[in-house]
Amino acid sequence: MKLVLATRNKDKITEIKALLQNLHIEIYTFDDFEYFPDVVEDRNTLEGNAEKKAREIYNITGMPAMADDTGLFVDALDGEPGVFSSRYAGEHVTYEDNRKKLLMEMKDIPADKREAFFKTAIVLILSEDKKFIVEGRCDGYIGFEEKGTMGFGYDPIFYLHDSGKSFAELTVEEKNRISHRGRALQKMKKVIEKLTK
Repeated sequence: MKLVLATRNKDKITEIKALLQNLHIEIYTFDDFEYFPDVVEDRNTLEGNAEKKAREIYNITGMPAMADDTGLFVDALDGEPGVFSSRYAGEHVTYEDNRKKLLMEMKDIPADKREAFFKTAIVLILSEDKKFIVEGRCDGYIGFEEKGTMGFGYDPIFYLHDSGKSFAELTVEEKNRISHRGRALQKMKKVIEKLTK
């Protein structure tokens, strides 16, 4: 089975490839195509954005396509940044810009009110009328400062309750075992295994 990852985010591609490496599939990315658009994420749900990305890339390549959309939901901010996590500080911003804005918004929020969770929706489009959708979630809290050099996005400020470590202090393997995207990908892996038997 051939599978196109409908993203230009190299960090996501690394995580996804690491988790799907033992399957009987050939993974293609934006590097393998002359034309591979940046799909505008204008839906109001993670699932809607993921499906839009996967469907557009499926229509262009004619190959099964998989996309995810992830959001960070902070209780004290009424669920923000949520579906707008990647552009929380505006369009064409860096990971650091988004983290700085979030820490600024939360500067007066005490330690016991900093609960947050990451959620990922993954959509696999196989044909015009055949799709699979899975979700994954990971609970934690927003720290007061950045820690760690691994990971990407909000990883340096998202901490886990049990270990007190940030996602950016975990290796790719450790993060994939417990993260929102890791959990969603484990579910999708089972779907793909059935499809490729």
